[in-house]
Amino acid sequence: MERPDAKPDDRSDNVEKLQNMIEHTMENMREAEDYMKANEGEMPSEEVADIREKNRRRRDAIEGFREEIRDEISDRES
Repeated sequence: MERPDAKPDDRSDNVEKLQNMIEHTMENMREAEDYMKANEGEMPSEEVADIREKNRRRRDAIEGFREEIRDEISDRES
């Protein structure tokens, strides 16, 4: 059975997609921080720790997205 040809790799909008991912992730971080502030003193310490850890992972993801953007821009310039 023959396989159909693979779709060409269209990376033309990767930077825009990555920027949208950064914005979405930053919004999630802000919402988590706002939630913690609004519920300060009422949240179990485990929940606070979970939110802080999740935001740490979000910051790491944002840095990864930014690195990918730098790579995409470098590839475009080549």
